[in-house]
Amino acid sequence: MSTLTLGRTGLTITKDAFGALPLQRASKADAGRILGKALDAGINFIDTARAYTDSEEKIAAALAHRRSEFFIATKTMAKEPSAFWKDLDTSLRTLKTDCIDVYQMHNASVIPRPEDGSGLYEALQMAQHQGKIRFMGVTCHRLGPAREAAESGLYDTLQFPFSYLSGEKDLELVDCCAKHNVGFIAMKALSGGLLTDIFTARAFMEGFPNVAPIWGIQRAEEMDLLIEAMRRPAELSAAQRARIEADRAALSGDFCRGCGYCMPCPANIEIFTCARMSLMTGRMPLERVLSDEFRSKMEQTRDCIDCGACVTKCPYGLDPPELLRRNREAYQSFLSAHDT
Repeated sequence: MSTLTLGRTGLTITKDAFGALPLQRASKADAGRILGKALDAGINFIDTARAYTDSEEKIAAALAHRRSEFFIATKTMAKEPSAFWKDLDTSLRTLKTDCIDVYQMHNASVIPRPEDGSGLYEALQMAQHQGKIRFMGVTCHRLGPAREAAESGLYDTLQFPFSYLSGEKDLELVDCCAKHNVGFIAMKALSGGLLTDIFTARAFMEGFPNVAPIWGIQRAEEMDLLIEAMRRPAELSAAQRARIEADRAALSGDFCRGCGYCMPCPANIEIFTCARMSLMTGRMPLERVLSDEFRSKMEQTRDCIDCGACVTKCPYGLDPPELLRRNREAYQSFLSAHDT
């Protein structure tokens, strides 16, 4: 199994890490089985967040008795110190641990710095001094703040979207982190589910020795696929290179990554599904995209009131209402072709 040193943390972690966001959608029993499989396969780095509802609780229920076998990373979206301490103490208690290995400022649009008036960096330092956290990190969805964090010398890790759809600026960020000895944790290694070939995605990641992808796992069969991929040769085959080029051509331009930061929607539209439905129709089983569930979700996009809330929250600078309109039209055409 491939390992890497996570930047200046010095932590030796498995190249393949476990992303626990999807555990919110698994039962506690299923989550326990999935997490057990991960550790049994040798995976030793798990990433979660306070914002991932019961993800931390499920990790503790399954793995508290195996705490010495893995490193845990979690996150806070706090904007001021009192919320920071509340989140940190809740995470420690919920995870049933005395110390969090990597504590990250979650989806930071402004990078906390010493004496910036927010008190957040000082809180991180105090938590480290108290032994509640070992290392400090930032997660970002935008290149500007991500680059700032990597170059600042203030943070040990950076978590950023990275997949084989990533562009030159993203590749430069990977190199920047290597130069500054900042651990690079790759979220969205399957681009929010738009990439469906774990074997190709993982082989691509093997080409970046300082990048640790966190694979979001929700089902036992997904864990089994990842374990199988971990056992395969790391080098990209000619067929895999062709697959990458085809996916890059099909998914170029603006598209929803499914991060969910646009939510909640005041009209109760599931934006992160509906704004990329035209892509999902060609990448999911036909019975799934033709289901009553998906039809209902897409019909609800007609309730969009163009309030602009999702526009201001989208970390990729997209226009979700326009994406909803375009995807609804495309979906209606798709239905017309398949319902006849």
